[in-house]
Amino acid sequence: MHLGASSAGIQLRAARNSKYHAATMKLTCPFLLAMWAASAWAQTSSLATEVETAYPDAHALYLDLHQNPELSSHETQTATKLASKLRDLGYTVTEHVGGTGVVAILKNGAGPTVMLRTELDGLPVEEKTGLPYASKVRTKDDAGRDVPVMHACGHDVHMASLVATAAIMAHGKSSWHGTLILIGQPAEETISGAKRMIEDGLMTRFPKPDIAVAMHVGNTLPAGQVGAGPGYRFSNADSLRITIYGKGGHGSMPNSTVDPIVMAARVVTTLQTIVSREVKPGEVAVITVGYIQAGTKNNIIPDHAELGLTVRSYKPEVRKQMLASIERITKAEANAAGATQEPKIEHPEATDAVYNDPALAQRLQGVLESALGKDRVVRDDPGMASEDFSYFTAQGVPSFYFSLGGANPGKYAEAKAAGTTLPSNHSALFAPDVDPALHTGIEAEVAVLRNLLN
Repeated sequence: MHLGASSAGIQLRAARNSKYHAATMKLTCPFLLAMWAASAWAQTSSLATEVETAYPDAHALYLDLHQNPELSSHETQTATKLASKLRDLGYTVTEHVGGTGVVAILKNGAGPTVMLRTELDGLPVEEKTGLPYASKVRTKDDAGRDVPVMHACGHDVHMASLVATAAIMAHGKSSWHGTLILIGQPAEETISGAKRMIEDGLMTRFPKPDIAVAMHVGNTLPAGQVGAGPGYRFSNADSLRITIYGKGGHGSMPNSTVDPIVMAARVVTTLQTIVSREVKPGEVAVITVGYIQAGTKNNIIPDHAELGLTVRSYKPEVRKQMLASIERITKAEANAAGATQEPKIEHPEATDAVYNDPALAQRLQGVLESALGKDRVVRDDPGMASEDFSYFTAQGVPSFYFSLGGANPGKYAEAKAAGTTLPSNHSALFAPDVDPALHTGIEAEVAVLRNLLN
């Protein structure tokens, strides 16, 4: 569209040409439709061929990564493998960004700058999938405990998809223009890696992206499908650690103590009224107390109790309201019980909500439908999981985050018919159906990047 054209001018030209259009419509429409269909088919067919060419290496990388996961902030071998693959493809690679982070850049003339991110880390979960390539890795965590490690969140799929996508983009420079930035982000599971990369100059040492893209595999969709949508995709999240102080003593003489366990119990109960009685009905909000730790013996009243909370919402104002209410209630319950000192409320982890730019999401949903077929692209509901991808977009970068189906289609259909669910991310049984999930992830990423870099 010519932006300077007036509405009257458009109408005048339309009137002058109406007879021509009427006379030629019967001839041109079938021809143009046929040409458009042939072009779309050729592009889809070409992409499928490119994906098939890149797939064997991607699958081999997936198996390697799945069998050799590493914990958050310790992804040294994982980062080295990713960096080596991207460097061999011709990308300019910088390692150790924000710890074990990887930044790979491929410039291809003038055009926009687009970022695609993958995560690097696994989880302290013992794999029980029974797969022949199941992880058997054990290591020491940051507390010195011996723990198992598994890619229970599908980051191995994400990395393998990104490397194959990188290969297709590097070998097909005639299909796009601009600057492609690939990010290997550490410590997503502890929502700390993105922040550390930004603090280490991600947005200043390297070209700042115009758009950021990411995907996540899961069992909420069958393998072969992708899900997309505008607006909120994941919630903000705040981890709280609350220490309530009392006065310890013998369990037979509670009158000589100030019981922190009773205080903690009251706090837990009263916190449940925040969402039900303080947050406006219809707003999305969650407060979960994940643990209470107190005491060492049945007949000893301890001198303190500790609570661990996760607090989630979409809107910043709801988030602010809940955090303030938690602090008010905790202090009030302690004061009412005669606590020896004010509770300590710590805030060790936090991340903002992941939000898809609506216009960008609408545009790229159409791109995915053209590349994969409309039947393979669904409108995805937002979830209450959290993601530190939001740290990148908080730098003023519009984002598009989409879902990749990972469930075996047959098992997915059976579970849906039975009203049950398949093992979720972070489960010891989580096992994406690699083919077609990996094929689909590569197809989707390439289609999105080529559109944004065109």
